[in-house]
Amino acid sequence: MDMSEESIVQIAQSLIHEQAMVQFQGEAVGAIAAIPKPSQAVQPDLNYGEIFIRDNVPVMVYFLMQGKAEVVRHFLQTCLSLQSQQFETRGIFPTSFVETNGQVVADYGQRAIGRVVSADATLWWAILAHMYVRRTGDRAFALQHQVQVGLQCFLDLILRPSFRGVPTLYVPDGAFMIDRPLDVWGTPLEIQVLLYGSLLSAASLIQMDLVNKGYLNPKSKIQNPKSPDPFTQNQINQFHLSLDWAKRLRRYLLKNYWVMSKTVQVLRRRPTEQYGDAIENEYNIQTETIPHWLQDWLGDRGGYLIGNIRTGRPDFRFFTMGNCLGAIFDVISFRQQQALFRLILQNQQDLIAEMPMRICHPPLSDEDWRKKTGYDRKNLPWCYHNAGHWPCLFWFLVVAVLRHQHHHQRQDRQLMIEMNGLLEDAYQLLLKQLPRQHWAEYFDGPIGNWMGQQARVYQTWTIVGFLLVHHLLKVNRSDAQILDVPSIQSLL
Repeated sequence: MDMSEESIVQIAQSLIHEQAMVQFQGEAVGAIAAIPKPSQAVQPDLNYGEIFIRDNVPVMVYFLMQGKAEVVRHFLQTCLSLQSQQFETRGIFPTSFVETNGQVVADYGQRAIGRVVSADATLWWAILAHMYVRRTGDRAFALQHQVQVGLQCFLDLILRPSFRGVPTLYVPDGAFMIDRPLDVWGTPLEIQVLLYGSLLSAASLIQMDLVNKGYLNPKSKIQNPKSPDPFTQNQINQFHLSLDWAKRLRRYLLKNYWVMSKTVQVLRRRPTEQYGDAIENEYNIQTETIPHWLQDWLGDRGGYLIGNIRTGRPDFRFFTMGNCLGAIFDVISFRQQQALFRLILQNQQDLIAEMPMRICHPPLSDEDWRKKTGYDRKNLPWCYHNAGHWPCLFWFLVVAVLRHQHHHQRQDRQLMIEMNGLLEDAYQLLLKQLPRQHWAEYFDGPIGNWMGQQARVYQTWTIVGFLLVHHLLKVNRSDAQILDVPSIQSLL
């Protein structure tokens, strides 16, 4: 017999509060990745019992919505205490951490496949910290010296000279949610959008401290006639550099990542093998690299941010997380957000199907799968990160749609009616499938109705993702503003 919506919500809440949360020294420190079943033998080499920073972002967002800000504050401080001080990795935050023999032990990539550091964990910390301060008004947290030191270490890591003259963050394969080889090395979309949000979030937190110390007025001009100490001078420099970097990054993403049918047609007709400064095709993209499936996928009015841009090797796959965050952080404009929603509506059978939502589309297959994943058995076509379905992603689309609707209530009402219908239909799929499938981590197959071959059940971010969707659609739609990052204009 099917359970009621209220019962399912209560079960999900109980799983998060009573089984997923970890206590350390008497305080909740975060949620484990997956709740083990009592009969399940624990494999010491698996890390689903650890506290992942990226997995805990939706958990902490949900706690903020529920008024449990003290849990979020403690999580942020715990992560900050684990920020690496080693020369090679100074400034990064760990992928995950776990309590062992009374000590918190962090993973900076040394326990991951490929030994890759998760860049997204570091970028999410600054965004979550800003979100916490904005939601609670706890400016005292931002003004703490250890928080400002942590921000300075983070920005020293990001805003440094390199061999590349573009405002993107270069990462290896597997450095974010897609944590196994999937040809996402270079400048993948998700990392660039998170970089944009983290730069603005960090700048806002630094601005609070500089204003408090009297070194900035509301228009960001140096006010205190006394010469700042070296630490404060570095704050001032980083504040301005972060804003400049964010401006250039957004321009870069809109120029090189955003595609619509018209831009693809222009791209196909650009000359190649050009040299010098004034060239049209700076990444030497050959016509043969532009896939034919884009015609039907884009339609006449759809648009999206492509997965990656590399010299001669653009990645036209659609990545859900990066595109949703691009809308949430206003990397893409109001009109471009409309084009993105039209694209999702047009291709909902691919992206939603029987389990919202697909992580990327289309999958790597055949020779591409063999060469680019290294025969990765977990990333078979239509599986896991290679076009699998991840219910933890759906709440990001809900936030993107609801905040767009809030800011542009009178614009394109028919589009919003259709998108709200899509959200409701997808919510009903979650309501029907997730309890039956034991809150599985991911789902496989072209329509996403098979539990993932190696999926963990009672996955925390699946459970809390459902709770967030329920809260946003059924309890308080205005909470979709919680992920807003500062605009560049508001910090000038």
